[in-house]
Amino acid sequence: MSLGDDNGASGGYGGTGQTRTRLPDTGGDVYGGARRGGRSSSRSLVTVVGVVVLLIAAIAFANRGGDDPASAGESGAKPKTAATAPSGQDAATSKTSGIPTGYTHDERGAQSAAANYAVALGSAEMFNKARRDAILQAIIVPARVTEFETTLDKAYTPEFNKNVGLNEDGSTPKGYTFVSRTSPIGTKVTEKSVNGATVEVWCSGLLGLAGEKSTAPVTSSWFTITMKLEWADGDWKIVTHSQKDGPTPVPGDDKASSADEMAKAVGEYGGFTYAR
Repeated sequence: MSLGDDNGASGGYGGTGQTRTRLPDTGGDVYGGARRGGRSSSRSLVTVVGVVVLLIAAIAFANRGGDDPASAGESGAKPKTAATAPSGQDAATSKTSGIPTGYTHDERGAQSAAANYAVALGSAEMFNKARRDAILQAIIVPARVTEFETTLDKAYTPEFNKNVGLNEDGSTPKGYTFVSRTSPIGTKVTEKSVNGATVEVWCSGLLGLAGEKSTAPVTSSWFTITMKLEWADGDWKIVTHSQKDGPTPVPGDDKASSADEMAKAVGEYGGFTYAR
């Protein structure tokens, strides 16, 4: 899902290693027995309708205007890129509306903030108006919160909700489990200044409706989110947000889990606070 359209947004955590989860083989429903092909119709639906949403919205507006608070006043040094590696330090010191906040005023803090904000913006809570507004209040620079709220309200329409398998009001149909999760794989800073930073977050995402008769089963996607952050009110906040596809690995030969297994996993496995 995307919040901005810098360089053409398409469409929603870090460490040195990669974790691959092999799900059990099953059969008899829309999930079991079918390999996850990279070009399946359901995946196309998710990529085009779902992931892009995170809001294509938010971000069309994000690129409006000319001033970039994140780099104003500085020369905008471009650091050398390096493989993601853990710092061994805590990511955040507090939480706001359930979202990790309170980051250090440095490059490490900016990367940690970007990773955790990607998770929040790609969550199922974004489909609920009240929770969405609370998330935006916590992570967007104060001057742009209203803009983001207005833009995203126009994106999360009844039609969009239906396209991802939800009821028109954004609620989940009885007997199904809605899944919308973003998992950062790594982060890097591409530009930085004293009070600003541009951070790229490479992510994997899940989106869909888990259920035996679901017409929009849970599928995965890969994308990179770019966030321009500004140090405001004692923390890192988002100024603009954009998204592009990939890098995408070659699909494995794992078979998809059953609808029941997917729903159970979503309910039992919680998320993390990500740190650079």
